[in-house]
Amino acid sequence: MKQFWTQFFTWWNGQTLGTRYFTWRKGQFVGEDEFGNKYYRYTQPIPIDSNVGAERRWVVYNGYADASKVPPGWRAWLCHNGDLAPSEETYKAHAWEKPFLPNLTGTTQAYRPQGSVLASGQRPSATGDYVPWTPGE
Repeated sequence: MKQFWTQFFTWWNGQTLGTRYFTWRKGQFVGEDEFGNKYYRYTQPIPIDSNVGAERRWVVYNGYADASKVPPGWRAWLCHNGDLAPSEETYKAHAWEKPFLPNLTGTTQAYRPQGSVLASGQRPSATGDYVPWTPGE
């Protein structure tokens, strides 16, 4: 029952009832990424936007809806930067590529450089190039 009300009143917890109905009715499953997000497409008979074309593409997030959870290959496909979805390609990551990480800003794993107020430890003292300003000088 909770899942029904969550889908009925919120859009950030996966998909709404309207999205679920549209996906069930017209969505063609394209693939799934390593985070459990599912990607769909629907080719319309008449294009809504001539810049995008007749194909609508969308993602149903696994859990909280956060665009930073979408890997780069799927992001490019969603934005119509490529015609082939990553599930339809034989792409292999290069050795120099780092694995995808979602945006960690606002979490306990966020990057906090040395000297940040939120970082642990002591802030380093100012170097000799800092000269404070005082009024009237």
